[in-house]
Amino acid sequence: MTPDGILETVLYADDLPAAKTFYRDMLGLELYSEEPGRHVFFRCGDLMLLIFDPGVTQTPSSSSSLPVPAHGALGPGHVCFRADAAGIAAWCDRLHGAGVDIEADFEWPQGGRSIYFRDPAGNSLEFAELRIWGLQ
Repeated sequence: MTPDGILETVLYADDLPAAKTFYRDMLGLELYSEEPGRHVFFRCGDLMLLIFDPGVTQTPSSSSSLPVPAHGALGPGHVCFRADAAGIAAWCDRLHGAGVDIEADFEWPQGGRSIYFRDPAGNSLEFAELRIWGLQ
């Protein structure tokens, strides 16, 4: 057996209001739900991007109706969003226009372009073509 795919990806941010603004307003993700001081959840296509405050989720939930184990991470995480070549060019323009620095912009030796930038929490974000993994 193998999993059918990945349903959700998690990043951590100490400043959830800044994360909410960035992912909703800069990246255009649809806010799904939030619990102030704990998390903000976004739809990303048919997947979910979950952003938690790591200081809160490292403590197990005391709610018996939500028996989610403690989890968290220290330091910046990474998420790669998929985009085609035209989409990556458009994202470059949008990010530059908003004053977001692009840390790296390159073509992979096997084909495909990636751009890397950071969210307000310092997480490394990427837009890349599917072909960097031979998926196209």
